[in-house]
Amino acid sequence: MKLDSREPNYPLSEMWDKHRFDVKLVNPANKRKYTILVVGTGLAGASAGASLAALGYNVKSFCIQDSARRAHSIAAQGGINAAKNYPNDGDNVWRLFYDTIKGGDFRSRESNVYRLAQISTSIIDQCVAQGVPFARDYGGLLDNRSFGGAQVSRTFYARGQTGQQLLLGAYSALMRQVNKGNVDLLTRREMLDLVLIDGKARGITVRNLVSGEIESHAGDAVVLATGGYGNVFFLSTNAVNSNATAAWRCYKKGAYFANPCYTQIHPTCIPVSGDHQSKLTLMSESLRNDGRVWVPKKKGDNRKPNQIPEDERSYYLEEKYPSFGNLVPRDIASRNAKEVCDEGRGVGASGLAVYLDFADAIKRLGETTIKEKYGNLFDMYERIKDENPYKSAMTIYPAVHYTMGGLWVDYNLMSTIPGLHVLGEANFSDHGANRLGASALMQGLADGYFVIPYTLGHYLAQTDLPPVDINQSEFKESEDAVNKRITKLLSINGNKTPREIHRELGKIMWDYVGMARNEEGLKKALEEIPKLREEFWNNLNIPTTVGDLNKNLEFAGRVADFLELGELMARDSLERSESCGGHFREESRTDEGEAKRNDDEFSYVSAWEYTGEESAAKLNKEELVFNNVKLSQRSYK
Repeated sequence: MKLDSREPNYPLSEMWDKHRFDVKLVNPANKRKYTILVVGTGLAGASAGASLAALGYNVKSFCIQDSARRAHSIAAQGGINAAKNYPNDGDNVWRLFYDTIKGGDFRSRESNVYRLAQISTSIIDQCVAQGVPFARDYGGLLDNRSFGGAQVSRTFYARGQTGQQLLLGAYSALMRQVNKGNVDLLTRREMLDLVLIDGKARGITVRNLVSGEIESHAGDAVVLATGGYGNVFFLSTNAVNSNATAAWRCYKKGAYFANPCYTQIHPTCIPVSGDHQSKLTLMSESLRNDGRVWVPKKKGDNRKPNQIPEDERSYYLEEKYPSFGNLVPRDIASRNAKEVCDEGRGVGASGLAVYLDFADAIKRLGETTIKEKYGNLFDMYERIKDENPYKSAMTIYPAVHYTMGGLWVDYNLMSTIPGLHVLGEANFSDHGANRLGASALMQGLADGYFVIPYTLGHYLAQTDLPPVDINQSEFKESEDAVNKRITKLLSINGNKTPREIHRELGKIMWDYVGMARNEEGLKKALEEIPKLREEFWNNLNIPTTVGDLNKNLEFAGRVADFLELGELMARDSLERSESCGGHFREESRTDEGEAKRNDDEFSYVSAWEYTGEESAAKLNKEELVFNNVKLSQRSYK
């Protein structure tokens, strides 16, 4: 299949506005004839479900939790970007566009990124109208703060709980439509298969996680908004429930998987404390506005941070990147933390941590001001670490956080399967090889509130969609395949739990496909992952209860998919023998040690096509064309 991004043939600044005029429309009376299946109820899924229902479509919304309020979007802390230029510091749509392209190391599609920057300004107005309690300055105007990869303050925030407040706004909009009867909200359902009829996405197969019942649901289009795949690493900042199963099952039905190697390691996380952990905790990037990152100059200096004088400290980000300092993009901050720890200057019991220190900010602004800006984050840190960050420096270390890769989509957010639209972190479209902080919330809401209401109607209006129902053979075949897989998982009767195997996979992924990668390590991963997958299918142990709540069965299905996805990530990392953004190949670096791109060979999107259980995935390429920005070596110095 030739990849067609379907970018409108207009100048970049006019593209989205003119495309909205060009798209075909569904008239209001006809909208109620269509049923849309929206999978996921985070920011992208909830905003899409609410918006489509408000337009008049019949929406079925599928939530893996017991409530849409529990979606992992609540864990986003620091803020949401928008080019409104309230501080009058030089921001505009073009600057946000350029910062995002540059932050992604020139590996994203110009048209999608520019549209995101354009829409960003409307998102804030939408959320304020919903009652989202953004921080305000003394005069009552919306406040802003800075985030990594930008020299302007464009991040709107609600203390350290921005994601939660934005989700409550989208949740309220969704539940309003539920109350009006326009949305059928089905909770505790996990999507296990995509149903195709005549090559189009016309339904899904789900498992009721409480009863164990397998259900089929038919519709005219499917909107997938199920988040990213960071939990392939076992330890990440994602909720334990976050998984890649829905996206992976779509991949195996023909949706191309784009740029799986692009993983974001967040520099500001609470370090690992032991094998008891099932996840890691994020400390917002916003903390790097006022907190200073440092390590001792002397190797092995294990004095308490307050006992180390200023002249014996290395504020390594400020020293190395004077223009951006502690607000360099996440991939750069993470790699530098790893480097100083590898040199033996790390702190904490394991030596795998650096300090994030607020002493200067508290002295300059006062503890009350810091508490107003970051108080809930400081409280969270103290509860986890039993240390008071107002009195002593925090310890932080990088951890897996976000995935820039995902299912390939065109300008209309449709995958290579007609009718399957993919939103938010589940698609690949906006962030290239590295996402700037505070841009995930921006993308999720842009896709759900402002893009999909136009582009989905365009698909429906021009596509022949005869009626379907769940009694058709395609649905029965899908249910049979899902039941067969469940039976196989339950029948293995081995000795290892899904969690044990997942932990082993995570170690392979972190060691060889983590912050730094090389050819030898990636080849090692491609040897070890198939062995572990074979052990999984021969030595797995799950309590054999089919028609009931069975968390081990849930996790086993997800780990089975992670084992396949992990191999594709390693393969994509090996094939892309350049460094760019979050994909850092040790063989490809500048004289100064920074990521070194190879634009002549790798200025493309890797789009992997499933070809069967016994054959390797096929690589397709979408060439990236830059008509509006000049390719350059990223520099934040």
